[in-house]
Amino acid sequence: MAATATRVWRGAGSARGFLALCLVLFLGFLPARPVMADAALSKIEPLTIATEDDAWMFTVEIADTEELRARGLMFRQRLAEDRGMLFDFGEPRQVSMWMKNTLIPLDMLFIRKDGTIAYIAENTTPGSLEAIGGTEPVLAVLELAGGVVRKHGIRAGDMVFHRMFEKAG
Repeated sequence: MAATATRVWRGAGSARGFLALCLVLFLGFLPARPVMADAALSKIEPLTIATEDDAWMFTVEIADTEELRARGLMFRQRLAEDRGMLFDFGEPRQVSMWMKNTLIPLDMLFIRKDGTIAYIAENTTPGSLEAIGGTEPVLAVLELAGGVVRKHGIRAGDMVFHRMFEKAG
C-alpha cells in the first residue's frame, strides 16, 4: 500500500481560522530539538498544509545549509507521498530551482515569509536544467513528490504551517 499524506481536517473554509489555531498549538508542543534523519543528512520535522477544505500533514527534511540546499533531492529514486524537503533560505529572496541530477518528478511550492504559498510548479521534469521559480521573494521552497499537489487540491494562497513561518496575529 502506498503512503499518503495524513488528512488532519476536512470542513468548510470558515473554520480555517480554528484549524490554524489548533495547528499552531500542536506545533508549539513539539520538541524544541528536531530529530536528525542521519548525521550526513538534514533534520526531520512535521509540516502541515491547509487548503480551502482540508489540511495535510507531511514529514519533511530541512535543507537549511548551503550544502543541503545544493544537494536537495538529487539522486533519490523515490519519494513517499507524505514526505518532502523544505528549503530554508533564511530570509525572503527571489529563488530559482532546477532538476539537475533529480531522478523523480517533483511538485515545488514557493512559500512566503508568512507561510502562504506564492507559486507552485507541478510535476517538474527530472534532469532538466531549466530554471523554476516565481518573480516574488520567498522564504522557502517545499518539494513534494510529483502529483501530490493535484491529488490534494493544494493551490497558491493556501497556508503552510511550520515553525519557520511567521503568523499574523
